[in-house]
Amino acid sequence: MSRTYKATGINLKSMPFGEADRLLTILTREQGLVRAVAPGCRKPKSKLGGRSALFVVNDLMLVQGRSLDKIAQAETLESYPGLSQNLAKLTTSQYLAELTLYQALSGQPQIELWDLFCQQLTQLQNATPAQVPCCLIHGTLKLLAWAGIAPQVHTCCATHQPLNPPTSNPTWRVGFSAGAGGTVTITGPPRPRTAIQQAAEQASAYPLGADYRVQGKLSAQELALLQDLNPAEIQPASPLPLPLIATYPLVIWQGVESALRHYAEAYFDRPIRSAALIDTCFTPLPDLTSVLS
Repeated sequence: MSRTYKATGINLKSMPFGEADRLLTILTREQGLVRAVAPGCRKPKSKLGGRSALFVVNDLMLVQGRSLDKIAQAETLESYPGLSQNLAKLTTSQYLAELTLYQALSGQPQIELWDLFCQQLTQLQNATPAQVPCCLIHGTLKLLAWAGIAPQVHTCCATHQPLNPPTSNPTWRVGFSAGAGGTVTITGPPRPRTAIQQAAEQASAYPLGADYRVQGKLSAQELALLQDLNPAEIQPASPLPLPLIATYPLVIWQGVESALRHYAEAYFDRPIRSAALIDTCFTPLPDLTSVLS
């Protein structure tokens, strides 16, 4: 027997279903992830048409089914129209939505995650084009911190020695490993270990001083940017670090995004499909004036 329930949710994923329906993946505050059919929403005069769009927040009345729920009624509370008007913002919001989907649970309240994701969308919608890469990296770090897997970037995860990136050295690199939990020095011997540490490393899948599987490498400037963002202390309410945007060039933001992307993909063992457009979105357009002159 079916059961009707109410929830407040935001649409994270949408795909055609049947002749005129859509299958929505919705993050709700009360029930976590919900997969529900929006019946007839692809018809021209459907009341659910706009309410089934991505990143629309609805007050929902749902009917529980055997495998999929059905939306019986929806009342829009909020939308983010500015995201669809800019490709970089839309791609970034889809990127963050994928990270949110990988962490959200079904059948359990997800109030903190719901609030965090909506906060990121608001921040992203209000951002200038130059601020979008910062929104992406800052949002990614906050989502990873919420899950308890924010990378350690202030010390080497293998040797526990502090990392002080020499930003004037363009060839300096440090490894970045999901298995280690953050940064690992690529060369150099490990520090002396106590008997307790030696016993721990014998029982560990990643013994101290051993070679970790590195998903990428960070330059000195890229590590300095991550340390400035300080993900270990990042909080859901922390504001966008606007001063950092002018401090680092776009290529550094791109390098950090790539490292974090591979870190998250290795940790969740799933690809971030929206990342395929990130490089295109953040590549500066050529100066046509100089080309034509």
